[in-house]
Amino acid sequence: MSVSKLAQFGTAHIARGIGRLSAEVLESGAGSYVTTTEGRKLLDFTSGIGVTNLGHCHPAVTKAAQAQVGKLVHGQVNIAFQKPYINLIESLLPLMPHPSLDTFFFWNSGSEAVEAAVKLARHATKKQNIIVMQGSYHGRTFGTMAMTRSKTVYGENYAPLMPGVFSVPFPYCKQCSIAKHSDGRYNPENCCMDPVLQLELLLKRETAPSDTAAIFIEPVLGEGGYVPAPPGYLARVREICDKHNILLVADEVQSGFGRTGKMFAMEHWDVRPDILIMAKGIANGFPLSGIVSRKELMDLQKPGSMGGTYAGNAVSCAAGIAVAKAFQDEKILENVDARGAELRGMLEAAKEDPKTGKMIYDVRGLGLMLALECTPGKGYAAKIQAKCMEKDMLVLTTSIYDTLRFIPPLNITKEDMAKGCQIIEEAIMEVAEGE
Repeated sequence: MSVSKLAQFGTAHIARGIGRLSAEVLESGAGSYVTTTEGRKLLDFTSGIGVTNLGHCHPAVTKAAQAQVGKLVHGQVNIAFQKPYINLIESLLPLMPHPSLDTFFFWNSGSEAVEAAVKLARHATKKQNIIVMQGSYHGRTFGTMAMTRSKTVYGENYAPLMPGVFSVPFPYCKQCSIAKHSDGRYNPENCCMDPVLQLELLLKRETAPSDTAAIFIEPVLGEGGYVPAPPGYLARVREICDKHNILLVADEVQSGFGRTGKMFAMEHWDVRPDILIMAKGIANGFPLSGIVSRKELMDLQKPGSMGGTYAGNAVSCAAGIAVAKAFQDEKILENVDARGAELRGMLEAAKEDPKTGKMIYDVRGLGLMLALECTPGKGYAAKIQAKCMEKDMLVLTTSIYDTLRFIPPLNITKEDMAKGCQIIEEAIMEVAEGE
């Protein structure tokens, strides 16, 4: 079947509800690149939406998965223990952001892990309601649709959704009306903390602490625009949770496993979550997700209340072990700091450039989880994205605001980062020149 016919066949027989960046048909990937069936080589600054953090087909991860396929593919968790599952926990324990996070449950996707956290929170506290952040993304399953507040498309016309979900503003300082009218007094480094007040008011007006099981928060908003929490905010949320016996749940599906320059983003603020959600980069492309909490909470669940046919698949766990080892052996976090500084430097230079600065409203993020928010009203992000695609580079837009997000592999070389920066810089300039 020809390439064009492959794409046509896909259009005809794959669910229309899946949105996609392009109609290219991918055939292979290696490092920071993917190659199409037509031989087109694309520099990938999406990493499969933050999944292939160690690049496509990382040799050690590939080798570990291949070896496991020849030993045990499916060791069902409700039948018996399986070695890769246990070994993965051994590998992850030293990487956890707090020693209290010592008991794990693995599942397949990020959405499933979020729902596992909801189950744990409700069961452990004997309370129903949960609080999420406006702008947050937690998934597309029926439970997580109710929790996702980044865009209406994820839940539109699927109601009624899961009840008991309440939302409050996330401290998105660049879009905060108080900060905008403060003459520079309030900004991402000095938040007005109105979102804390709104959280306290919510607990008085809409969901009493005695009815509230957990607060779910992405320490860096993902789909909401790659917005890091400002200094002090997460500590205040932790205080509120402690005061009212509410669990703090950190959704690190996208920000975890080195993406922000720390193994987990919560480390930037030194705040302890009661439950940590992980997925995406945990196994570099193999389907695997999980939650981790303290044993006293996890042991409250009765045997049989958790599980799943493919939960903690042996091959995925073997890949996860190799990922954890690679972070130690290959100094991944050091590379994130170095390459992140280079990418951010280019973006900030574009913002300061008189020729392109009028298009750029904000540059933000941590590590290699960076965003460029464009001046609203002109569709600049999509135009820059299209220019990058013309130059054989994949980038993604995000948020209800006009925003580009950059998610290259964490082990991207200095040379490939320089190439990527050049393409993005040229794309921004060409869009500016067309205005």
